[in-house]
Amino acid sequence: MKKFVIFILVVFLLNDFGFSQGSFTIQNKQKSTKIRFKLINNLIIIPVEINGVTLSFLLDTGVSKPIIFNFLNVSDTLKIKNTETIFLRGLGDGESVEALKSSNNILRIGDAIKLKQDIFAIFDVNLNLAPKLGFPVHGIIGNDIFNDFIVEINYSKNYLRLTEPEAYHYKKCRKCETLNLEFYNNKPYINVEVTIDDKKIPVKLLIDSGGSDGLWLFENDSLGIKSGNTFFNDFLGHGLSGSVYGKRSKIDVLSLKSFVLENANVAYPDNASILFALKHKDRNGSLAGNVLKRFNVILDYQKATIRLKKNAYFKEKFGYNKSGIELAHDGVRFVKEIDDRVLKEKSGSLRNDDAINSTKIVIDTQYKMSLKPAYAIVEIRNNSPAQKAGLLIGDIILRINNKATHEFSLQKVIHEFFDDAGKHIRLKVDRKGKVLSFSFYLENPY
Repeated sequence: MKKFVIFILVVFLLNDFGFSQGSFTIQNKQKSTKIRFKLINNLIIIPVEINGVTLSFLLDTGVSKPIIFNFLNVSDTLKIKNTETIFLRGLGDGESVEALKSSNNILRIGDAIKLKQDIFAIFDVNLNLAPKLGFPVHGIIGNDIFNDFIVEINYSKNYLRLTEPEAYHYKKCRKCETLNLEFYNNKPYINVEVTIDDKKIPVKLLIDSGGSDGLWLFENDSLGIKSGNTFFNDFLGHGLSGSVYGKRSKIDVLSLKSFVLENANVAYPDNASILFALKHKDRNGSLAGNVLKRFNVILDYQKATIRLKKNAYFKEKFGYNKSGIELAHDGVRFVKEIDDRVLKEKSGSLRNDDAINSTKIVIDTQYKMSLKPAYAIVEIRNNSPAQKAGLLIGDIILRINNKATHEFSLQKVIHEFFDDAGKHIRLKVDRKGKVLSFSFYLENPY
């Protein structure tokens, strides 16, 4: 069974700006449209067309308005106009970030279309998801979709279905659980139960499909929400207002009515990083992708409900990166590869009986230079096996356990670090033009 879990987290919490706009409508008789998505690090990446240009967007229940990462220079291509400068605030202990607000844009998702859409373009290079996902992501979208449709998310088959509420018909489902939603600043919250040190604690969590972690909890001694002595400190990800750090650990049980997840991953973010989130005093944390993906989900904002049905991911074990390495795509590098070309000579060039039904195979082995992805170390956890072995931020991993990394996706390479404790990892890296070898064993981080 794969033990693939998150290693990056992106949480964007924007204010409800309250701008009056139109709604999405579906341009077909069924009033329903199906969209295929990619599931990368527990995050849903969907195609979104803006002003006639198709881009890749993260689907995030925690974001109020569509955001474009404008450092990608897409604003000119999209013909974004009618802009004004505003400041947005979110997770992280930094300052508000500057953004351009653009009005009257046209959005299309499958057969769903919306006119006069506001878009926010942000230039902060730290909000570039592409290197960490190994896949281009141009922006984030959320509340506009969930407000207008009943949204089915089929994590197991990688598709999204948007249906206009008046056209939707629920199917009977004995194996489903339906939970009520509550809203604060147009964002969905759910009441569930966690068990920490054998104590059952009711908690209110933001449903955050834009976070790849499983569960975030805000420490509160009076409620019994605390990390205890079994944890490790880690980088949790980038928020809209800067980096987020905190503790990682496990909880005994996460209960969503009858659905029970044992030994679930949990992160306890530092208070300085979540001051903005704590404005909602009743909020105790977030429920994110590594839990949500274990269900096929129906989100119905009109009825304020979420329906869950277990899928093939449900029994996937929770685990952590046992190397301490976080990788990101870092451009490309030239790789020398063998180019085997098979040449055939006509049988007429051979003599007598040897020429009958004979074909001479000549393998002309040559080398070619190809551009391949480079995977660089961007974070190393303190006191981790990788740090103790001498690896450094900026090292480019060339081979892992004698396999060339450029032959695999970023996610396939990272998957090796989530294997069982005790597994031997051998790395060959490029450090400023010098090839070095390192070796260590995976260790449980706490």
